[in-house]
Amino acid sequence: MWFKNIYFLLFVVLITSCEINEQRKVAVMDKDNLLLGNWVSPVYNEETTTFIRGASLPEESYGILFQHNGTLIERTSGFCGTPPLTFFNVEGTFVLENDIISITKESYPSFYGWKIIELTEKKLVVKREVSEQEKDHKILMDLFDEISNLAYNETCLDANNWQFVAYGAKACGGWQGYIPYHKNIDVSTFLDKIEAYTKAEKEFNVKWSVASDCAIVNPPKSVDCQNGYPVLIY
Repeated sequence: MWFKNIYFLLFVVLITSCEINEQRKVAVMDKDNLLLGNWVSPVYNEETTTFIRGASLPEESYGILFQHNGTLIERTSGFCGTPPLTFFNVEGTFVLENDIISITKESYPSFYGWKIIELTEKKLVVKREVSEQEKDHKILMDLFDEISNLAYNETCLDANNWQFVAYGAKACGGWQGYIPYHKNIDVSTFLDKIEAYTKAEKEFNVKWSVASDCAIVNPPKSVDCQNGYPVLIY
């Protein structure tokens, strides 16, 4: 029986040792460059975001790691943030100059900046700097809002009064999707806006080297009225 007790004691020591090591995890800090390291637990307050230094990136919340070689890892759920959230890592690079952190990533927004308001051993406070890419993207979204307002201005009561049209441009080629519209709206103005939006998105993709999937978006078969709303049927 004595050997069983020994195995049990060894097991307890091992578990206890692991727990102690876990508790001893501390945030690694470079005193020559306080920005480097993991920044987690963001608190948003109007125009500023406050992070605290962490030992590692979180599994199920936002965080960002600035590394010595100028690369970064962002733990994010993506731009949309629609529940249920799935967090994943996005890699990128950064440059720190005159208290401005210029960030480059593969995902949107590809280029943006943070102005450092406060940086200590334990805290990072930043203010988002709107990039030129984001300004261009807002112009694009404002135009799409105009299209949507025209498209969905009528209540869908009879599907025979509805049509659909392709819009937008994927970076890899092809349409972004299809949108329904009522025959009674100013169709000429609506289609002109669709054409302008598609042209603008092509220019945006080229200007900012936007990446996209190359999946072909098949056209819908028809439009159906559901609770007064036009729904595309595929």
